[in-house]
Amino acid sequence: MSLITRRGLLRASGAAASYGVGAGLFGVGAYAAGVEPNLSLNLTRYALTPPNWPRGVSLKIAVIADIHACEPQMSQARIAQICEATNALQADLIVILGDFNGGHNFVTRAVLPAEWIEPISTLQAPLGVFAILGNHDFWHGALPGMPSDFGESIRKALRRSRVELLENDVAKVLHGGQPLWIAGLGDQMAHWHSRRFNRGIDDLDGTMDKISGDAPVILLAHEPFIFDKVPRRVALTLCGHTHGGQVNIPYLGSPLASRRFGINHIYGHVEEGGRHMIISAGLGTSILPVRFLRPPEIVEVTLGGPPVVVG
Repeated sequence: MSLITRRGLLRASGAAASYGVGAGLFGVGAYAAGVEPNLSLNLTRYALTPPNWPRGVSLKIAVIADIHACEPQMSQARIAQICEATNALQADLIVILGDFNGGHNFVTRAVLPAEWIEPISTLQAPLGVFAILGNHDFWHGALPGMPSDFGESIRKALRRSRVELLENDVAKVLHGGQPLWIAGLGDQMAHWHSRRFNRGIDDLDGTMDKISGDAPVILLAHEPFIFDKVPRRVALTLCGHTHGGQVNIPYLGSPLASRRFGINHIYGHVEEGGRHMIISAGLGTSILPVRFLRPPEIVEVTLGGPPVVVG
């Protein structure tokens, strides 16, 4: 019978611990790369009543953002499932917050606008379906490295559907006799110059000048950077772009995302001085095909309801 020495016991314990840590890291990596971005889909609900929202009016908005179409994560079939789930919410209004193009090259193949427009065309809501473009829709083609047409292939695809694209433009809708304005900004990072400097085509003042009367305004802006300039006239600003940080570390949140984007607000409902913004975690991924504790989500916003959030 062999004896276990103290040195041998410590060595064995260290090996077991190393194996456990390694296995744990492998499991986390496999989940972040294989499960959460590919198979998860959350519904996140918000209910709020902005100060300037008309009494007695309830509006339900379904929000999808950052599709980043590509295989295997965001295949045509996966986008179809998302659109089906969005339609099932029976929202009064559906909005798409840009970044249709893929955001990285860790893919098996691109999903072109001619493909993703088929499921997108099934989206329907009584007040309409509205969209804006995101930075990746300008920076390159269907995937990074592909030649950019400055979003024209996406515009062409959307024209084949019932989706109305708003680029520094507005649309007026009527909801139960109450007029509402939907305003969509051009992208704030459309012209890529460097990692630290981008120039946008957004025109907040020009867009707001197209609005008349005192009806509520819902603003669609791909990036949340504009929020500090949004007037109180706007009841709600809806944004994407940040992916909610994409990787959310327990107790720390998304510190790298805050540094990368240069803003404190990365995800969720933000209220400042009576102004409201909701940032969606979006659906796809960029830079790397991983998500951790920030799963893809469809957002449902009810305006005119109690001020609570249910994740």
